[in-house]
Amino acid sequence: MSASSEIRVPDIGDFTDVPVIEIHVSAGDEVAIEDPLVTLESDKATMDVPAPQAGTVKQLSVQIGDRVSEGSVLLTLESTDGAAPTESTESPESASQASVEREPAPPPPAPSPDGAGGHDAQVVVIGSGPGGYTAAFRAADLGLKTVLIERYERLGGVCLNVGCIPSKALLHAARVLADAEEMAEHGIKLGKPKIDVDALRDWKQSVVGRLTGGLAGLAKQRKVEVITGVAELTGPNTVTVGERTVTFDNCIIAAGSEAATLPGLPEDERIIDSTGALELPALPKRLLVVGCGIIGLEMATVYDALGSKETLHVELSNGEKHKFDGILVAIGRRPNGNAIGAEAAGVQVDERGFIAVDRQMRTNVAHIYAIGDVVGGPMLAHKASHEGKVAAEVIAGHKVQFDARTIPSVAYTDPEVAWMGLTETEAREQGTDYDKAVFPWAASGRALSLGRDEGMTKLLFDPETHRLLGAGIVGVNAGELIAETVHALELGSDAEDIALTVHPHPTLTETIGFAAEMAEGTITDLMPPRKRARA
Repeated sequence: MSASSEIRVPDIGDFTDVPVIEIHVSAGDEVAIEDPLVTLESDKATMDVPAPQAGTVKQLSVQIGDRVSEGSVLLTLESTDGAAPTESTESPESASQASVEREPAPPPPAPSPDGAGGHDAQVVVIGSGPGGYTAAFRAADLGLKTVLIERYERLGGVCLNVGCIPSKALLHAARVLADAEEMAEHGIKLGKPKIDVDALRDWKQSVVGRLTGGLAGLAKQRKVEVITGVAELTGPNTVTVGERTVTFDNCIIAAGSEAATLPGLPEDERIIDSTGALELPALPKRLLVVGCGIIGLEMATVYDALGSKETLHVELSNGEKHKFDGILVAIGRRPNGNAIGAEAAGVQVDERGFIAVDRQMRTNVAHIYAIGDVVGGPMLAHKASHEGKVAAEVIAGHKVQFDARTIPSVAYTDPEVAWMGLTETEAREQGTDYDKAVFPWAASGRALSLGRDEGMTKLLFDPETHRLLGAGIVGVNAGELIAETVHALELGSDAEDIALTVHPHPTLTETIGFAAEMAEGTITDLMPPRKRARA
């Protein structure tokens, strides 16, 4: 006796309309339980759909390139062992709504005699920070004639030249000094270090030079034209740089942000912003840091290690008087949306300088896109670079959008602090229920061997589905650890998935697995907080 059943796409998390990239069976093939039937690919991962039962493939309902969602019919399987067909967990209503969507592949950009539809460029990118150069390089790789405009002599924007990269070089130097001092307690005494500020500054600049020089080489290899100067939009398809006017089919605004200023402060070389702080002027004995955001905390970490031992972090407060040798103003950044003549192109900019975009990074003008700091959200290079790829691919005709479920953040202080997804504060404000699991680094062999057992790893899970909602890590190299939790969140992983992932020993990454084991009640390196009943 045989029975036929429809094999449908099982629960694949939050993903919908994912393409079928491989079909492993044909009509008439015999399959065993767990044999792969098809392979699906979301923008996050590839996944095989296994056979839920043994039988013979009677009919295929999909082909390569089709898009499917949970409940979509993949094939009909005829069971030959007398077993009853597997019951579907889909209701009739949801099953009828699940369908296969067939879409043609996005067409390549239409060629034109001059490569740009009558304009100088198919794509003009304003700004060469991580978002801008990523957008320009991706556009060039997709066959688009691309022009990249940068106001400074070197590519890389604020991040590479006077932001992320030089600050991390100096933070590394600060950590080396701290490590040397701390090892004295463990029998290794190196003496008081001699700091050559000029040599340190030169090394920091050499790091910057290697990266920015590499970008110039990549632009040349991709035949991206680089124009140096201040860009100003003068119409919906024109931008001027000095006396030169460039026309374009599409434009990507990646103009970034600048350090916010504090009104009322006098012009004084002893008052600096984050850019000035990275130049390592004469080290003040007492440094006042105005603003306790990430930039202020990181620069305070550097200057403290270099000898400004009485560094003070303040928020503007109660009128108390103190005397300092230098002031670092680090009260945040403001977007440059109002600095590029956007209104001449019809692009709407709000009163703060932000430009509104949709999930394909389009502004209110359909052929003008914006990415990075000027569009709001976290002002982070890694967000901008992903947005840049989306903008370039949309221009090239790809059906993509920016749909990251979370953007990780890192404060490179000592210890480092990293977080992603839902925080406890946000959960309480939103009334969202959550389960919390915390693993203290005092129980981590790796942390103890590093002499850095003050850290902890915290994971938040949905009480019903046990899926990961958010993570926070405090400790050395927290910024390197947070990526695993971002990946887990993007894939819809639950506590068991993370706990059953084999982590190398002894490493700090184990603390993520141990925190998940705390949530599961399977932890053996500590006493489990509770035993969770399994469904």
